[in-house]
Amino acid sequence: MPDFVDHASSNEAKFTEMAIASQLKRSVQTSQQESVQECVECGEGIPEERRVAIAGCRYCISCQVERE
Repeated sequence: MPDFVDHASSNEAKFTEMAIASQLKRSVQTSQQESVQECVECGEGIPEERRVAIAGCRYCISCQVERE
């Protein structure tokens, strides 16, 4: 009979796997979106290099740093 630690470890692994799958799904959805030319937070222009490098880019660097 598995003990409580084994059960907790198994549950933690399942939740971690679900969280990673959710992040990957969100990442794929974001990368399929077209980048915007102006930051949705502050309205400043987003440089073309950033829009090309980061598919689905919605924030300027300053606003993205604040969000993180």
